[in-house]
Amino acid sequence: MNVKIIWSNFLNSIKTELNPLSFETWFQSTELYEYKDGICKIIVPMTIYKKHLTTKYYDLIVNTLSQIVGEVVDIQFYTKEEVEEQQQIIQQTDHFIYRNDIKEEINVTNSETDHFVSNLNKNYTFDNFIVGNTNKFAQAAALEVAENPGALYNPLFIYGNSGLGKTHLMHAIGNYITEHSDKRVLYVSSDQFISDFLGINKKDEHGKNFDSINYFKNKYRNIDVLIVDDIQFFQGAPQTQNEFFNTFTKLHDENKQIIISSDRSPDDLKLLEDRLRTRFCWGLTADIFPPDFDLRVAILKKKIIGESINKNIPDDVIEYIASNVGSDVRHLEGSITRLLAYSTMMGGYEINLDLAIDVLKDFVNKGYSEKNSINRIQRIVAEYFQVSVEDMKSKKRSANLAFPRQVAMYLCRKLTNESFPRIGIEFGGKDHSTVMYSVEKLEKEISTNKELANIIEKLKKDIV
Repeated sequence: MNVKIIWSNFLNSIKTELNPLSFETWFQSTELYEYKDGICKIIVPMTIYKKHLTTKYYDLIVNTLSQIVGEVVDIQFYTKEEVEEQQQIIQQTDHFIYRNDIKEEINVTNSETDHFVSNLNKNYTFDNFIVGNTNKFAQAAALEVAENPGALYNPLFIYGNSGLGKTHLMHAIGNYITEHSDKRVLYVSSDQFISDFLGINKKDEHGKNFDSINYFKNKYRNIDVLIVDDIQFFQGAPQTQNEFFNTFTKLHDENKQIIISSDRSPDDLKLLEDRLRTRFCWGLTADIFPPDFDLRVAILKKKIIGESINKNIPDDVIEYIASNVGSDVRHLEGSITRLLAYSTMMGGYEINLDLAIDVLKDFVNKGYSEKNSINRIQRIVAEYFQVSVEDMKSKKRSANLAFPRQVAMYLCRKLTNESFPRIGIEFGGKDHSTVMYSVEKLEKEISTNKELANIIEKLKKDIV
């Protein structure tokens, strides 16, 4: 049956069931692009139509179309841009054979006996992921996706600096899904995706590349969950971006879960195509900040427990490492390994603060242990006003704590390169607006209060 006739009958049928405004808004500008193998591909003006038509009118569309064509159908929505892009990709990679106006897709081998490798690291789970103020949002989002893959937050985009736990969370999602369902989960690095894509161009002795194409499509599209790590390395590779867009579109249209990580937000991936960056924001973006002092301590203690270390490592050693080694989780854990190895090689030396300072002197992140670090500023301000750092970071609002807290926030902003959100996190998870208010308030008071100005100058000298 001709698609134009099908769609004309469809529009005439539903027009009587909808009010004029709803019909003109959501259906007037749509068209049936293709009807094949029980699937109706519908073109819509904009992406927003996809979600609205699926959410509100899915049953109406499916039931009406099924009655018109005489069989149960499924529906898929595309924008004109997506249809045109897919056609270009199909032509460039010989995915389809064109014969006049008929497009016949080459079948992809999908043997159930094929050995599927998920590439998941079973050691990374939610159970051994240490949660703190700086990563609890990303962890909660990851768990929500793991429990409801393809239903919420698709795609999930996790970003943050290297060594903060992005890869751990991604593997944890994959492991959770495989343990609680029969879904096929694939984890790949960006390098692996690029390598597999380049393999498409390999020709056989007959000059064909069907096998390579089939392998690629079977690996990346015959799955339920795709996890891609370090997407920032797609920058500067336009052909790879083009193919990933095609893969992303197909999986997303089929409600397959997509999880992506990067060292920066989608908006900051300037060398990625706009259409990709836009799609990365369709679901949920979750950032991971560097761990604060309390979380670093918790990570170190978890490392000690997890490794079943029988040596006693005093709290002052753990706090020294947490204060000086930096925020990279791998470095934190590596410092414990280094300390234990040295103790063992030296015949079982007792681990104490002096030993830790000596052994880790080349391991200390100089940038983090500078005099103007947030933790140091907090300690110096707390000592000056004779309050505890813990109280200053708490939610208590008494005057003897509120003022020192504002002074500390002001100095953190003036003496470090940290952002308002980052400073707020180090003060017990305060909102960035609280930090901004404190800084603005202190700036105004310093200009008129000479005594306060002297206090600030004294604290600056102690810090710097």
